[in-house]
Amino acid sequence: MAERKPDPSEGRAAARLGLLASLDTGELRALDETLEFRQQIAAHHMILEEGCRVSSPSIIVSGWACRTRIFLDGRRQILSLLVPGDLIGVCRQSDPIAATGAVALTDVILCPAPKPEHPGRGLSEAYARSGALEEFYLFRQIARLGRMSAYERIADLFLEIGERLSAVTHGPRDHFPFPLTQETMADLLGLTSVHVNRMLQLFRRQELIEVRSGTVHIRDLGALVNLVEHRCAIVSGA
Repeated sequence: MAERKPDPSEGRAAARLGLLASLDTGELRALDETLEFRQQIAAHHMILEEGCRVSSPSIIVSGWACRTRIFLDGRRQILSLLVPGDLIGVCRQSDPIAATGAVALTDVILCPAPKPEHPGRGLSEAYARSGALEEFYLFRQIARLGRMSAYERIADLFLEIGERLSAVTHGPRDHFPFPLTQETMADLLGLTSVHVNRMLQLFRRQELIEVRSGTVHIRDLGALVNLVEHRCAIVSGA
């Protein structure tokens, strides 16, 4: 059997968790070993169904997913995005029930999240800080939908994604892959796809943001930060 070539994206989960807390060699080894049990989810397929029991937590190794709520008439609200290094199904209570559904937006690779061996430090602390970050981004989403214009929502979203991906890949915050369709952006931002398209064209004419071939290029990062009073995520001790 041919030896499997390592995927550069597979180190992102450990890299992101390692930024949140100091991991010892045993914990890093445990993260590496979970890749042997990785699972691929095709784009648009369900990862976790709302109302179902959460069997075990997972880490997104590669790909993009989202937490979502589907209404009876087919309308969809995307509640939050999940990118490499994010966790799904980490719950403090016993026998947890999924409060939302989780869906793959692109092809996604998941691996089991190793059980922490040291309460209050290492993986345990990294998981706790990951949960705090998810709460931070959820609060930001509430503010985005509740008080921002369509123009501001798109700017704020791109700033958040650039920040989150940079923390994992160490790449620039102003230039990053963006595999989401305008329809998906509309479901995330509470807009129509037509309105999203108009705003993206406006950003392009103003030479502030350009979205081309699945890549976002923010041409004036400072202007957008000032526009939406963007606050970078801060987790105590991270």
